[in-house]
Amino acid sequence: MAPTIIFMGTPEFAAPALHSLHRAGFSIPLVVTQPDRPKGRGKSVQPPPVKAVALSLGLPVVQPVTTKEEAFWETLKGLTPDFLVVVAFGQILPKAVLEIPKFGAINIHPSLLPKYRGPAPIQHAIINGDPVTGVTTILLDEGMDSGEILLAEPLPISQNDTSESLHHLLAEKGAILLLKSIDGLFHGTLRPMAQDHDQKSYAPRFKKEDGRIKWRDSAGKIDCFVRGIHPWPGAFTDLEMKRYKIFRVEPVSCHMDALPGTVIDTGRATLVVRAGEDAVSILEIQGPSGKRLPISEFLKGRPVSPGAVLT
Repeated sequence: MAPTIIFMGTPEFAAPALHSLHRAGFSIPLVVTQPDRPKGRGKSVQPPPVKAVALSLGLPVVQPVTTKEEAFWETLKGLTPDFLVVVAFGQILPKAVLEIPKFGAINIHPSLLPKYRGPAPIQHAIINGDPVTGVTTILLDEGMDSGEILLAEPLPISQNDTSESLHHLLAEKGAILLLKSIDGLFHGTLRPMAQDHDQKSYAPRFKKEDGRIKWRDSAGKIDCFVRGIHPWPGAFTDLEMKRYKIFRVEPVSCHMDALPGTVIDTGRATLVVRAGEDAVSILEIQGPSGKRLPISEFLKGRPVSPGAVLT
C-alpha cells in the first residue's frame, strides 16, 4: 500500500516534486501552500505555483496564513499522514506539525548540507564560484535546514549556469531524490545521518539593492555575481545617473591602467569595462526604458564613449 503524503510547498521549485509524487501514485489527501498574493506591476492577486499545479491534478488545497494554529494541526492529524513533504514552503514548521506524520517530515534543500542553509543557496553557490552544488533531502527539525540528512547528490556548476538554470536542474534532481528517500524510510532501508553542524554556512535572502555590481571585484568574480544574481534581484550598474541592468558578461584579460568601472574599449559591438582585476565585456544589457538587448543592438541606440565610468 502506498504511503499517504501531505505536501507543503509554494514556488516553482516545489512543483516538480508534487508532480513526481502524483505520478508515482502516492495518496495525497491535501496540499498546503501560502496564500494568494499580489504580483507583477499591476499587483493583481495570483495563486502560488504549487496551488496551480495541485488544482490541475485535482488535489485539495488549503492556504493557512500561519501553521501555528491548533485548528490547522487538527486538520493534518485527521488525515493520518505517513509523511509530510515540505519543499520551499516558506515557514519554519512548529514541533506540533513535525510530530504528526508517522515517518517524519521530508524536506528538499538545493545545496549539499550543511553548506548554505537558508533561503538562497543556489545564488550563493554561483556567486562564490563553487564548482559543485547539489541537492539534499533531510528530516525536518525545528531549526533552519538543520535536520538529519537522508540522501544527497552533487551537481557540477558550469561556466554558463545562472541561478535560473540551476534552479530547474536541482528541482528535477530533488524530485527524484525525494522518491528514493520516501521509499527508503518507508521500507526501513535508509538511516538518517546527523549533519556536521561545525561545517554549516548560511545563504541569506537577497534584497533588490544587493544587485549592484562592484566593479572593484575581479572580472571572474563579477561574472559569477551576474550569473548568480539572475533572475532576482538582477545585476545592475549606473551610468550618468541612469540605471542599467546587466544580464551577461564575459571576463577578458586587461593590462590597461584605469579605475574599476571605467569603459576602456567600445565600438559597434563591444563594451569592455575595467574591473579590479582584468576586465569584463558586457554581452547583454537593458537600459532604463528599453528591453534586454545584445550589446551590439544596444550600442546602436546608445553609444558609450571610452572613459565613461559605471558605478
